[in-house]
This record gives sequence, structure tokens and C-alpha cells, in this order.
Amino acid sequence: MPILAANGINIYYEQRGEGPPLLFFNGSGSTLASSEFLVDVFAQRFTVTAHDQRGLGATDIPSGPYSMRDYADDANELVAAIGIDTCAVVGISFGGMVAQEFAIRYPERVSRLALLCTSAGGDGGASYPLHELADLPESERASVAMQLLDSRFCDAWFASHAGDRYLMKSMTQRSLLPKSDEQARGEHEQMQARAHHDVYSRLAQIATPTFVAAGRFDGIAPPANAIAIANEIPGAVLKLYDGGHAFFAQDSAAFPEILSFLAATS
Repeated sequence: MPILAANGINIYYEQRGEGPPLLFFNGSGSTLASSEFLVDVFAQRFTVTAHDQRGLGATDIPSGPYSMRDYADDANELVAAIGIDTCAVVGISFGGMVAQEFAIRYPERVSRLALLCTSAGGDGGASYPLHELADLPESERASVAMQLLDSRFCDAWFASHAGDRYLMKSMTQRSLLPKSDEQARGEHEQMQARAHHDVYSRLAQIATPTFVAAGRFDGIAPPANAIAIANEIPGAVLKLYDGGHAFFAQDSAAFPEILSFLAATS
């Protein structure tokens, strides 16, 4: 199991695929074990470096609080240690927040950037405060979570959209997996870092070619947040897809366009 000591913690990482290098940042509460299919999509075109971010999976759960700067610094030390000078970077949801911070702090590392279903915070709009879901009555929590994933989701929608029904079921099952007290603490620290994320006023510093994508029916990171990001990053490409927070699993056009953008050389 590849473990690297970096930025004061032990980071679990994996490399998969063949092709130009790509750094993958995962979403809230996600680990390499729970998002293997996403990494494998990018591994079709790239040599993907992906890691369990601090507080999650097989990576250390240090004392908090954590900041977006911590997450970006972790990744920088990781890629430096394994010999990657410059790479394409993709961030999904929370990972898109980290990817923004990474691209601002380490512009020399990033050749192309994809920010998917994410938010800049501040005046650019924040993603839904997921940590507040736990405070809702159990009778409301499932219904709210369903609408956050995709505002169209309801029993009537699922009756004629089997793929979305399966997506919702798999997301629900993942959220019900048992967690130790330490795992819960790590996820809590990540949520706190997420709640304080705000790079909006610094987005104009990103000079690398950037692809910003969102689902039209995303209740966690609404399309308005993607539009705000794209308006601030010079020359950014904006795409809105037919889906919610997991639009890349709902709209068949999404992954081919994302992969083509990241693989482009000019």
C-alpha cells in the first residue's frame, strides 16, 4: 500500500493508467475505495495520481482544524515527492475547491484544470452546507439529500429514470456505511474546511486553461456558482450538463468533453 510522508502526515495514494500525468481531487467524504470508478474513467487517458485526502480513508487523521491551504499543500508535497513537475488537474465537488486553491498556490504545477460541480465561496456562492444535514430530523434528511443531489428527483421521476434511481440508491447506501469515531472526526474536520472555503477574490490569478462544469439541476453546487467561477477565471470554458451534482454519471456528453479538454495540448 503506497504511503508517503508529506506535509507532516502519512498520505495514502495510488497511480493508475497510462498517458500524461493527471492529479485527481475527490469529493466530500470520498476515498479512493469509494470512488474507484471515477479514477478509472480518467485512467483511460492519463496516468492518474489520486490520494485519500487528510482525515479520510487510509491517510492520517491529524488534529484539526484543517484548511484548504492544508489540502493544497498536501497535494503539492505528494506530487513533488513522486516526481511530477506539471500535470492536468481535476477536482470534483470538495475536490474542486481544493483544486482552485492548488492552482492559485502552485500555478507552475498545473497544465490544464477541470473544476466540476463545485463552488468558489464568498461572493461567488457557496455549496450547500452538508454538515447541516446531520441536524435535520431523520424523516426530512433523506428527502432533502435527494433534492440536493438533483432537484428533479422524486418517486415519479425515478419511475421513468432507472439510471437515476440506481444512482440515488448507491449514494444513499454509501452514506449509511458504518464509521468509527476517528473516521467521523476526519469527515467533520473536512466539512469545517469546506464551510470556510473562499477563493472567489483570487480566481483571476488562475492563468491555466480551465474547464468549469456543472449540472443544471444541482442543489449542492448550483450552476450559478459555476458561472461565477468561469466569469472570474480568464478564458475559462463553461459547460452546463443535463444532471445534478453527479451530472457526469447522468449526461453521456460530460466525460468525453472533460477528458478531451484535459488531454488537449494547445
